[in-house]
Amino acid sequence: MGVNVHMDPLDFLTKEELIRFFHCKKTEMSCMEEPNIFLHQLRDHNLVPEKLYKKVVKMRCKEKRKDGVYQILDWLEKERSDSVHLFWMCVFKDHILQKYPVLRLLRNSLMDGSFRVYENLPNPEDQTERENEPIQINETTAKEKKKGTKRKKSAEETEEDEQPGPSCPSTPTQKKSAKKLMFSSPKKGDKGDIWTWALFKTHLPVTCGDKEGTLYRDKLTRGGMCILSNGRWFTPASFENFAGKGKWKNWKVSIRCQKTPLQKLIKDGHLQSPLKKRRCVKSPKVLFPVSSSESSSPLSESSAEVEHSGEDVLGEQIEEEEEESGEEEEDDEAEEGETGPVDPSLFQTPSLPVSCGSVSGVLYKCRFASGSRSKSIRTEERWFTPEEFVEQELTLIDGHWKKDIQCHGKTLNYLLKKKILAIHSLLCKCSLCSLKDQDQQHQDNDDVCFICNTEGDLLCCDECPRAFHNHCHLPAVEDDSLGEMWVCTFCVLKNNQKWWQPTQMTREETLGSSISQYILHCQYLLLCMYKEDVEHVFTGDPTKTISGYSRVIPNPMWLDRVKTKLQNKQYKTLGQFVSDVKLIFHNCHTFNKSNDVFDKLGCRLEEVFEKEFQNIFDIH
Repeated sequence: MGVNVHMDPLDFLTKEELIRFFHCKKTEMSCMEEPNIFLHQLRDHNLVPEKLYKKVVKMRCKEKRKDGVYQILDWLEKERSDSVHLFWMCVFKDHILQKYPVLRLLRNSLMDGSFRVYENLPNPEDQTERENEPIQINETTAKEKKKGTKRKKSAEETEEDEQPGPSCPSTPTQKKSAKKLMFSSPKKGDKGDIWTWALFKTHLPVTCGDKEGTLYRDKLTRGGMCILSNGRWFTPASFENFAGKGKWKNWKVSIRCQKTPLQKLIKDGHLQSPLKKRRCVKSPKVLFPVSSSESSSPLSESSAEVEHSGEDVLGEQIEEEEEESGEEEEDDEAEEGETGPVDPSLFQTPSLPVSCGSVSGVLYKCRFASGSRSKSIRTEERWFTPEEFVEQELTLIDGHWKKDIQCHGKTLNYLLKKKILAIHSLLCKCSLCSLKDQDQQHQDNDDVCFICNTEGDLLCCDECPRAFHNHCHLPAVEDDSLGEMWVCTFCVLKNNQKWWQPTQMTREETLGSSISQYILHCQYLLLCMYKEDVEHVFTGDPTKTISGYSRVIPNPMWLDRVKTKLQNKQYKTLGQFVSDVKLIFHNCHTFNKSNDVFDKLGCRLEEVFEKEFQNIFDIH
């Protein structure tokens, strides 16, 4: 009989093993980002109380939501432990694993056997008894060894047994194994040090406070990010901060493996400490040296203060670089390993698509100056600095714009190192780095007209990031009519739709309606088509630019003519307006039967019109 190589590894595990693993991973699962899909999956399999489910999915606060997910998992462990196999089976579905990296790590742990490390952890009750009765434990241990029985050792006992003393010589074979980093396969009932197991030759499970992660040995040796937790990479110091132990400032003591500090593992040769890199720091150049005769003047004293403050700023920059340099190298290596090389031409455009979690936008290179001083990322609602953009992803904890904003699968950290982006000096006085109210206000809107995409004297909307030439906007705006605030047609329509009651009319009824109540809608549709017609193919009169056009097309139509007829109130019904617009598309298809390029432009414009028409009139 053949062996089914595709059998689920859960089938080989006992109920007790699955429950023990579930118990140790509740906190890690409760910290997953955007847990709603995870909760939906549990609900679909009747693994969560309906009342508790509804309460948690409505939570907006991240911390409360984490507590809520933990409550659900805790309830599941206490009340539905018989369903633990069903739980792991339903959360290991492909669509769930694709969404949550932490679940992929847990499944890998079950598949490669590394989960068994959690079977060796002491029970809380036993741990308390051992702490209260250390002498009795030692006596009991000695008796048990004489009888040949086995029992679990606490982490403290293991650490004490490993430390050689004058009255307790260490076992030579154990010492040699540690120094030569020899690895062996764990045997059934083996309660030894897991850092000597072949299973953990490349990585180790570590904890810091209530946070759990996986430490990769080779990455620790090189320095930088080497701990993976909750789907995120950390340096040892940043993992210490993530666990709320940052005030310790000693990750070698606060981060532990099986309750044993990493400091001891490094001292005993089981781990290699990160290599320290020496950096060359250049002193800032003095542009305007002060002579000795001027050194005692008040002006020279103030100049010295300025120079000193500049050195402080430079020092802060250098410290930040030292902290992040190793992380940047690890980021680049991780990115190359995970996503592979990327076509450099993707990054040569003036604007770049960026995302942070579920939030997306466009980064404009000409506006980029730093993470906090220039609004260089545009969304549909407004312009953001990179730091502000990261804050829009509510599920992100301790986000950093260099690492959490991505472009074509690469972080902004990568783009900075490849010199695709450049950070301005802290002493830069350009308009992007300026803190003046006027310069800051100018960054709230686009630098080019939203319709024709060119610069000039622009009119800025006070509710969105768009800007327009007076004549490009519909209706056209006269300077005399401007008040303290001005709102564009896009925002007016959007605001009005919040208050309009759905009409539930068919397409025929809508087209037969008087156009007087839909002037704003028609202006909006025309603006969308003007913006799409980048090459101005459909804007002007084709009979004046294309020879022989009138011989093929008896009834020409173009966007400017539709706009003029709308302004002159020549349309009585909405259907008449739509009919003229559709005539533009029909003429395009007729005249360009043998010209795919222009015919596709017409098809694209028609798609835009139909899509926006369906949206604003709610016709499906």
